[in-house]
Amino acid sequence: MLRKTCLVMVAVALSGCASMQAPTAGAIDTARVDAALKSFTDSGKLVGVSALVTQDGKEIYSGAFGYADREAKKAMARNTIVQIYSMTKPITGVALMTLWEQGKFKLDDPVAKYIPELANVKVYDGVDAAGKPILVAPNRQMTIRDVARHTAGLTYCSKDNLPAVQAQCDTVKPLAIENTLDEFARKLGTLPLEYQPGEKWRYSFGVDVQALLVQRLSGKPFDQYVRETILEPLHMKDTAYYVPPEKRARLAALYDWNPDGAPIRQPDEKAFRFNTGHWPLTPGGYGLTSTLDDYSRFARMLLHGGELDGVRILKPSTVRLMSTSVLDPAVTDVLWLVSKGEVGFGIDFAVRTDPPKAKDGAAGEVGEFFWDGAAYTLFWVDPKNKLTAVFFTQLMPFGKVPAQKAFRDAVYEGIDPAALAPKQ
Repeated sequence: MLRKTCLVMVAVALSGCASMQAPTAGAIDTARVDAALKSFTDSGKLVGVSALVTQDGKEIYSGAFGYADREAKKAMARNTIVQIYSMTKPITGVALMTLWEQGKFKLDDPVAKYIPELANVKVYDGVDAAGKPILVAPNRQMTIRDVARHTAGLTYCSKDNLPAVQAQCDTVKPLAIENTLDEFARKLGTLPLEYQPGEKWRYSFGVDVQALLVQRLSGKPFDQYVRETILEPLHMKDTAYYVPPEKRARLAALYDWNPDGAPIRQPDEKAFRFNTGHWPLTPGGYGLTSTLDDYSRFARMLLHGGELDGVRILKPSTVRLMSTSVLDPAVTDVLWLVSKGEVGFGIDFAVRTDPPKAKDGAAGEVGEFFWDGAAYTLFWVDPKNKLTAVFFTQLMPFGKVPAQKAFRDAVYEGIDPAALAPKQ
């Protein structure tokens, strides 16, 4: 059953935009999902939350609760624009793989073949007696496959990084928004790798390297290539780096988790700085804004094997390649990837390889692929059940409230497996 769309005026109510009809056989239990999401805004743990679920090409759930802007009493709505942070990464990966389909590169090509700024990087190997970093030659060059699955050895200049590398990052600032992608590569090339390529899984600047690969292989600015190749063909009209003045009333405020009470709003000049200015940097790893409907169209394209509404972005075989784990089982040092459940990693997607084992594991289906964003956004594609889901809120840091698990559990608890099973 298709859920009726709530009017924006109705959404202004504190109860949010909730299900108007009971689910029919085979649909998810919309009341269950409503209750799960609404509980987080009613309790004040989230300021606003929204979600959209499709199955077999049809919408089976949409809901929005709480506020996009608490201080302005602006309701969270279906067309609210949010910062998706690392949910930019799968879009970058798709852009890169369109060029792979054109024969522009091979996945096992050295990155330095196209980005010579990274040809002479060394590998961090501890510190000497004086506390200075010891640098050694890499055992092999990082490949494009490495940067697509986060096994390249690259850093991310975050608290998870080695202190000695972090100190250099703080000085070099490769991903400063004043840098172009070319300047990013030049500065990144001055930093050591954190480990030998292929030995570990570490979140990194790998997807920003992919953005520069797209730019150099296509001969177009990265943002232009993404817009022309993915966003415009899929009619993702509200997905962009820059939010123009006429759309800013729909831009959700960003909040910080507060262990002592209600989330605290980030100052707008900090929260919106990147997306309300024109900056030299067009990162591949973060930076896009989007809406539920826009990102759902991207997810549905992936579910349908790279095609949506008669527009083909990728071949089905390419989507299968991207959504198949390519992590070597010998790579057991995967940092916080284990927090995502029983997963491997493909090309810019985590891939569920086994059912949830832990009691507190979030519901999901083997074979699904997904990713999330720093402000606690999430999407997944479930080929077995022909299902896509998009979950939006704007709370940092990631994962301080269990809303994503509650949403997943509510979706899958309400599914009739027989009704949603793939047709033979």
